[in-house]
Amino acid sequence: MTTFPAAYLSYLVEFHATRDFFECHELLEEYWKEHPEDPIADTWVGLIQLAVGLYHERRGNKRGALKMMVQAERRLSLSPLEQLGIDKDHLENQLLPRIAALQSETDAEYRDLDLRLTSDELLEQCLQACKDRDLIWGAPSSAFGAATIHRHTLRDRSDVIAARQEAYEAKKRERNG
Repeated sequence: MTTFPAAYLSYLVEFHATRDFFECHELLEEYWKEHPEDPIADTWVGLIQLAVGLYHERRGNKRGALKMMVQAERRLSLSPLEQLGIDKDHLENQLLPRIAALQSETDAEYRDLDLRLTSDELLEQCLQACKDRDLIWGAPSSAFGAATIHRHTLRDRSDVIAARQEAYEAKKRERNG
């Protein structure tokens, strides 16, 4: 039995069942930062960038989407995605035309991207997690509202703002001390 990190399983569930790409980014970024010596750290970063790219694309931020998708493609094309149960060729065949479309000046309607899983065991774990949470694997983005699509603009950032203010005040006291 292959053991995958819980954060990765959660990423896949969010990616395919809630389409909450902001949450995908948060989950894997936390894992990646907690495991800096992980031999596939670059793969985690590529998957984070993929989620961020999709988040931007769905919100209509073509420039941000393009930047993240190009970086994700570069990393993921060199990554051992097979070890993570992802069909690398299928992903590449979705990413390259998407990048080309983002580079063009035409406005294309957003469409979901799915990671084809090659591991039956991994897919079964993801489907069970969906069942446990009453989610539907492969649900379309159109099933979710603005709260998911524009999540970063709607979240409470008061703790981040307070921490930044405190750091600023501490630095100011240090300089004047």
